[in-house]
Amino acid sequence: MANFLAQFQTIKSSSDHIVISVEDVSGLWPTVKKGFEERLPFKRACLNNKTRNSVFVENLPAEFILTTDARLRSRFPHEQYLFWFREPYATIILVTCEDLDEFKTILKPRLKLIVQNDEREWFIVFVSRAHPSNDQATKMAKKVYSKLEVDFSSRKRERCCKLDIHSPEANFWEDLDFKIVESIRNTLDRRVQFYEDELRKLSEQRFMPVWNFCNFFILKESLAFIFEMAQLHEDALREYDELELCYSETVNVPGKQRDFGGLERGDEQAALLNSGNKPLNEIVQDDSFREFEFRQYLFACQSKLLFKLNRPYEVASRGYSFIISFSKSLTSYESILPFCMREVWVVTASLALIGATSSHYKEGLVALDVEKEFHRLEGDLYSLCRLKFMRLAYMVGYGTYLERSPVNSASLSMLPWPKPAVWPSIPPDASSEVLAKEKMILQASPRPKHFGIQRKQLPLEPSILLREANRRRASLSAGNMLEIFDGRPIDGVVSPSNKPHTAAMVRTNSIPGNFESSIDRPMRLAEIYVAAEHALRNTISNPDLLKSLSSLEEFEQKYLELTKGAADNYHRSWWKRHGVVLDGEIAAVSFGHGNFDLAAKSYEKVCALYAGEGWHDLLAEVLPNLAECQKILNDEAGYLSSCVRLLSLDKGLFLNKERQAFQSEVVRLAHSEMKQPVPLDVSSLITFSGNMGPPVKLCDGDPGTLSVNIWSGFPDDITLDSLHLTLTATFNTDEGVKALKSSTPIVLNPGKNTITLALPPQKPGSYVLGVLTGQIGKLKFRSHSFSKGGPAESDDFMSYEKPVRPILKVFNPRPLVDLTAAISSALLINEPQWIGIIVRPIDYSLKGAVLHIDTGPGLKIEESHAIEMESHTDVMDKTTMENRSLGEKNNCHSLKIEDGQVEFPDWASETNSVMWIPVRAVSDQLPRGSSSGAYSGLYLIFMYCRLMTDV
Repeated sequence: MANFLAQFQTIKSSSDHIVISVEDVSGLWPTVKKGFEERLPFKRACLNNKTRNSVFVENLPAEFILTTDARLRSRFPHEQYLFWFREPYATIILVTCEDLDEFKTILKPRLKLIVQNDEREWFIVFVSRAHPSNDQATKMAKKVYSKLEVDFSSRKRERCCKLDIHSPEANFWEDLDFKIVESIRNTLDRRVQFYEDELRKLSEQRFMPVWNFCNFFILKESLAFIFEMAQLHEDALREYDELELCYSETVNVPGKQRDFGGLERGDEQAALLNSGNKPLNEIVQDDSFREFEFRQYLFACQSKLLFKLNRPYEVASRGYSFIISFSKSLTSYESILPFCMREVWVVTASLALIGATSSHYKEGLVALDVEKEFHRLEGDLYSLCRLKFMRLAYMVGYGTYLERSPVNSASLSMLPWPKPAVWPSIPPDASSEVLAKEKMILQASPRPKHFGIQRKQLPLEPSILLREANRRRASLSAGNMLEIFDGRPIDGVVSPSNKPHTAAMVRTNSIPGNFESSIDRPMRLAEIYVAAEHALRNTISNPDLLKSLSSLEEFEQKYLELTKGAADNYHRSWWKRHGVVLDGEIAAVSFGHGNFDLAAKSYEKVCALYAGEGWHDLLAEVLPNLAECQKILNDEAGYLSSCVRLLSLDKGLFLNKERQAFQSEVVRLAHSEMKQPVPLDVSSLITFSGNMGPPVKLCDGDPGTLSVNIWSGFPDDITLDSLHLTLTATFNTDEGVKALKSSTPIVLNPGKNTITLALPPQKPGSYVLGVLTGQIGKLKFRSHSFSKGGPAESDDFMSYEKPVRPILKVFNPRPLVDLTAAISSALLINEPQWIGIIVRPIDYSLKGAVLHIDTGPGLKIEESHAIEMESHTDVMDKTTMENRSLGEKNNCHSLKIEDGQVEFPDWASETNSVMWIPVRAVSDQLPRGSSSGAYSGLYLIFMYCRLMTDV
């Protein structure tokens, strides 16, 4: 059977529909042909799938072919057996007769001869030519048709139908369609059963020496093609999946050495969507096929069926997995394949798959989750293609122009170098190309980072290409590194001495026979690039890919195309973060071309992603780039924000001098001539908290002071021109809370700072710290981060959630002090006397308190004597107090009265005390020294005392 592979593939490519043969007994086909072909394709044809379940085919294509056609006449019996899928599925016998004797003697025997083959599905169409106006001819036609039905139809199956040329019956065409589809269904079931029986016999011999995969393949694909012609694509796909599994078992049989393939010119262009790329007879190897071509052939057949099923998503899913697995197979045979065959094949395969799936995909026809998953797979294909393309570009010397970003480094540093048996050698006439590459290497220098940030460049290679290439050259080692570079220093190689190098001794290998001395010398990096470029020209036959690697401009154009394709698809999928990361790679190229506006927009998205995910190490790589773009674009607000964000990152990510550079830029811009003040949130840089201990307690209307701890994340001292701190009530939303203000500049040192702010009177309630605002030049900053109130000696810069511990409690108005008379006796008229007032604080400090005294009419204070104050106890001798006279001193403290006000001493702020006031009762009606009941015990009525504090 394997000898018929070429013929099999030719027949298969030319047969894509079901054939219905027409046996034109009476020469009627030209008359009825148009009406028959108008019924094609058959609508809603009911067929049986492989499991014998009914399936409705919306459009079943078919073709009517006369049995006298050469396409049906030129087949030999063995061909019919091998290629049974192209044999007719139904036979229509066209007859007409106008005489019973003619029917019995001529037509009937001929029909018996035609239908004697039981393997064919057939039925008879009797065509009546009788005109409706000719009753005799009409009656005769009916008699002949009745006789035809009796002879060729049965109770089990009706095999005859009648077509009246002049006035066909309304249900004739439906009856015709039904009979044709019924015949197709029966033929299909019989042929499927035949192929299944034959395949079962071959499968039982799989582990026997007589097993031949080619024979199994022809039968299996014939069965799949039968299903495909019948539009039963699911069953056809299942056959190809089983064929793939069987082939995998055959290939992996130990002990058999098979050629892999892939050595011909053009094989590097993936053919995973082109089943006719190579004839099957050209890839036969013994009893099987070469793996390189056949696995791609099978996938091409599967993808064609999936596209017919309108499932481009599944093509992309299967295709990505196929590329990964096939790439591993290419790795196993890399030493015998052309240079970089694996990388080139993956690039072409990914591009072909992307183009085919995107052209077949239509938006809005699938569920949202399937749509997003499709775009995710497209993004993966673009990313895989981009990765391999970057590796090829690195091989020819464009690696110095690649952005050494975390995503590129993570991908390329884990991608191994090609492993040919012998690394390509430089052509003898390539000296000018080597010189050009060396010039390119010398001119390429990494772009310095903004703020003078110094970072070790991220690697883009798994190992040093120079060492890897020379190691893979036959009988060579890397040799003397200075010799390789002609004495020039290279990155990462430091000379142990500053003395000029003497001429390096050339290392040679003692090998018998003639050996080229130029081969014995290790290759320089520029020579490796040129050698790889020439080798790739021999490997790559795709002109577009060759053009993409021909110059730096063409490379960047293709690189941008692949990166944008991956980013756009990721943005439309669930994996939006991948798209944002790749936006950063696009931004790097835009920055290099001076398109700073586009670069800044992309960098902003990348920084927002890294900050939101908490990837601060990655943020520290990208944020300086954004700041540089903003500075070039004169975006003062954005530049300030980026500088503050850089300062807010972990101190270990930057050197102290770099952080000082960030701060100097903030201060410089804040005091520059900005058009408008810039508001900025510094919550991650400046945090604050109250002092440890109980909250400050005040009464309604009382002012006070409040100490606050502020942590500064700036590396140096910074001066705040103004500072405001709001308080937030815990149990109400009263907007009348007064803010704490500092009118004088405040200098914040790095770390912990304690400042005291004047506290204006607040309404009763419990208060916590709110928002810290202030101004540095024209920079208005705001912080709402609260630091953990740790030990007093702790200077840690820690930000936590808003604390629930109140910092201030303000109580409702209540008596703060108790004032009572020290004695109760009659006053002597016109005589100086002491009046005592006992002062008892009620759970409130009287520090800074002032006593306002108003004597009223008939009573005045003796200014010749000072007011005195002494401590008081409840057990003090009442007689002593009553017998007190002016001039007596008992541990008293003298106080001054000014404008009726007496200031309390500090010692009396917390304890009970007695204030002695010298007074005189004045009256013109009573004699001096007499007493009057009107004044007895009522002197406090005439002397009004009011106590106030300024706490």
